[in-house]
Amino acid sequence: MEATIAQSVSEKVKTSGAEAVIRSLLAEKVDLLFGYPGGAIMPVYDALFHYQQALKHVLTRHEQGAIHAAQGYARATGKVGVVMATSGPGATNLITGIADAMIDSTPLVCITGQVGSHLLGTDAFQETDIISISMPCTKWNFQVTKAEEIPAALAKAFYIAQSGRPGPVLIDITKDAQFGEVEFEYRPCQNVRSYKPVPPINPEAIEQAAELINSAKRPFVLFGQGVILGQAEEEFKSFIEKTGIPAASTLLGLSALPTDHPLNVGMLGMHGNYGPNKLTNECDVLIAIGMRFDDRVTGDLSRYAVQAKVIHLDIDPSEINKNVKVQVPVLGNCKETLKHLTQAVKRKSHQAWLEQFRAYGQIEHEQVIEPELKPLGPELTMGEVIRQVNELARGEAILVTDVGQHQMVACRYTHFKQTKSNITSGGLGTMGFCLPAALGAKLGTPDREVVAVIGDGGFQMTLQELGTIFQTKAAVKIIILNNSFLGMVRQWQQLFFDKRYSSTEMVNPDFVKIAEGYGIKGRSIKQRSQLKEAVAEMLNHKESYLLEVHVGKEDNVFPMVPTGASVSDVRLS
Repeated sequence: MEATIAQSVSEKVKTSGAEAVIRSLLAEKVDLLFGYPGGAIMPVYDALFHYQQALKHVLTRHEQGAIHAAQGYARATGKVGVVMATSGPGATNLITGIADAMIDSTPLVCITGQVGSHLLGTDAFQETDIISISMPCTKWNFQVTKAEEIPAALAKAFYIAQSGRPGPVLIDITKDAQFGEVEFEYRPCQNVRSYKPVPPINPEAIEQAAELINSAKRPFVLFGQGVILGQAEEEFKSFIEKTGIPAASTLLGLSALPTDHPLNVGMLGMHGNYGPNKLTNECDVLIAIGMRFDDRVTGDLSRYAVQAKVIHLDIDPSEINKNVKVQVPVLGNCKETLKHLTQAVKRKSHQAWLEQFRAYGQIEHEQVIEPELKPLGPELTMGEVIRQVNELARGEAILVTDVGQHQMVACRYTHFKQTKSNITSGGLGTMGFCLPAALGAKLGTPDREVVAVIGDGGFQMTLQELGTIFQTKAAVKIIILNNSFLGMVRQWQQLFFDKRYSSTEMVNPDFVKIAEGYGIKGRSIKQRSQLKEAVAEMLNHKESYLLEVHVGKEDNVFPMVPTGASVSDVRLS
């Protein structure tokens, strides 16, 4: 018999520990979770049976697929992603996604089953010490051994996952705790002693930052995902529009500012735009907002913006001075710090400085962008595929990418009109991320078009999640850019290892037949004359669709900052 959901899930009632898990999730307003059942988590799944109308569970085909789907859901919706798995291999299969979520600041609550508490440490069947294994890549983890600990542990988990700088937490629950009885009462967590998720704003830091910005001749803004996580898109736009400062995005910051905004000068980093990389080392004040100075952004730190005064707005004190020496740290949620900073700065224009970015942009357009988006050679390029998606999706779609050449091309050339539209694995660089993450994004935002752009290598790491797409009927649009290589590794082998293509060429299966086996319509094309019509067919299809596009086998992604080089050494070919 279905449980009466009208009865408050947070009112005091005697339940099993397993049901307490479900009631706790409902109290946190969770309506969708991803997972894979097994022996040690079976009591929770049994309790879930009675709550199917209130809490939808998505059965993925692998636990790694489940956690990447939860990541995609969290990134597209801004909510906490929830994933469940059993003990042993079920739990360890989550680790890649947990590490990915940790470095990319994605809020997740991971719930794992565990062997009975009397068996802990005995090497029982499917026992692993997931607490020790996950400790380096979680914000917090905790092992529950008694049923009465469950509500408070989950309340704390949700609070920690989504407060401050978001991240993954893991709650490991022994089987006897799931079977045990608890007088269930749910109280949301509102604080944790010694955990201060949002540092207080220092008015002096705001004043010092404003003084530097007001006196700057060549100021430059670098913005990251912190703008999106802080829901500070409007505050950020107000800040740059008042100050007239050119702004460039990190990989994960893309879509925080519309692509066509006149002050948006492109993307930073190893395969970022020419002007932002070059002019980083010519600005006099560098304003970093919600980004962490990743090595793919900075290149050689000893030669990175050494001429500039650096202002760093961040919610995480550990990021200040970690990689780049900062003159003025501004701690706090950038939604609030930007409000104060915008009030303190003067209205200015830096037109001559902005024109320098545009001049470099013109060079890049002629030497790189035009040949990539409108090629004259016989082979299709990745860029022209993205150009067709831009024209037909009109910047409204959520882009989900895997890792490699296709990722850099898609992120460089996709037009974004609204926030939370770029979902990719940034810091960890996880191949296999895209397909399940696109599934999670689509289930979380069913009214938005979700386009998954994947390489032939990454697709085959988690292609079993086509089965989950088939079962859930999620209308994910999948584009495989097939160059029959592990493309990014091959590019490095060409440029830095004298074209010794060691173990990077791939012999691929018929991807369209595989899709058809899962009930997904598919098509494969090799000719430019087919491209526009094929992309239109994919986007107009009401259900999921797989489009394979055969692209040049030895095309490279430029611009490129070689590893260990200065960002000023960015090369166009």
